[in-house]
Amino acid sequence: MNILLLEDETILKESIEEFLLSKNFHVESFENSDDAFDAIFSKHYDLLLLDVNVPGEWDGFSLKRELSLEEKKIPTIFVTSMSSSDAMLEGYSYGCCDYIKKPFDLIELYLRVKHALLSNCFKNESDILELSNKCSYNLSTFELFVEGRPIKLSKTEIRIFNLLLKNRNRVVTFEMLYDHVWDNDVDPANARVHMNNLRRKIPGNAIKNLYGVGYRLDCK
Repeated sequence: MNILLLEDETILKESIEEFLLSKNFHVESFENSDDAFDAIFSKHYDLLLLDVNVPGEWDGFSLKRELSLEEKKIPTIFVTSMSSSDAMLEGYSYGCCDYIKKPFDLIELYLRVKHALLSNCFKNESDILELSNKCSYNLSTFELFVEGRPIKLSKTEIRIFNLLLKNRNRVVTFEMLYDHVWDNDVDPANARVHMNNLRRKIPGNAIKNLYGVGYRLDCK
């Protein structure tokens, strides 16, 4: 598998590259978005690992957006120190399949890379993901439709739902939920209120409450 890494922190770039090479991935790394852009259009890559704040004409977000405009649909993971919820929403709006916050363990990065390559990161010809016969979701605009009717989601509900979608048909533990949605700064009772509000908007009891463990989104 060919991976392109865009990272301008030299020590981190070399650590990631060396680690992934040890896991039998082929990695080409760049520190400048201009060089990365040229490489993407001259070679085949199965996955992009993009830092956001990098030198060059584009940052990581705008580079991904530019690639989408050029119909270069390559699974992408943002690797960045930008940890705010708004930054995560922006990253997912550009079509990334995962978002990992610095600092991170290299094993975690490896697991996310494997999942991204196996799941193909929602890469569809359409931005509409059909969850069931009654429910669909627009991955670009974060709009939920139930029987053709738009259902309004709050920003917090969008963050929760995107996490569930990324792990659809798998368990999202309470720890994962608290970390990814609230950076571990939330009262569990408040988190349950948001989750219950979201569950009521999704038909067919699609979001299962696994008592004492977490939640799972069941969809086709």
